[in-house]
Amino acid sequence: MTTSQQPAKAGKYLTFKIDRESYGIEVLKVREIIKVQPITRVPEMPGYIKGVINLRGKIIPVLDLRSKLGLEEIAFTDSTCIIVVNFKDGTTLIGLVVDAVEEVSNIAEGDIELPPRFIADQHVTSIRGMAKLKGSVKTLLDVDEVIGGDASDLLACLNPGVQT
Repeated sequence: MTTSQQPAKAGKYLTFKIDRESYGIEVLKVREIIKVQPITRVPEMPGYIKGVINLRGKIIPVLDLRSKLGLEEIAFTDSTCIIVVNFKDGTTLIGLVVDAVEEVSNIAEGDIELPPRFIADQHVTSIRGMAKLKGSVKTLLDVDEVIGGDASDLLACLNPGVQT
């Protein structure tokens, strides 16, 4: 873990599934959860950037979190959905495709541990902690780190002159 990265804090997390694993993001970063809708491809983007959607008149970039995390792409199912999150400053929205949403969980400080050392040694900055919840482990992600500069590049293409 880098020195500038803060470990996960106790609080409410939206938990979701990708493949057979459970992940969580701070509920305060979540704007809404929507069903998958038609996604318009944007040329010359990395494979995990699925494209953009029109959400009530606003163009929102959509990333496939499964693909971004290096997992094999699969066809969307009935449980696949898009988590619309606030990126960085809170005014920019990004859609994250996940396999299924689980629940909002209140995770206590005593149930959160730092990521194992081998993760920190690989300089993985998107993992903020590991939560022990209901007999399983949930990987707590930093949304801004997961999205990274790729969304900034896409947003710059869609909105020239806008700083992200």
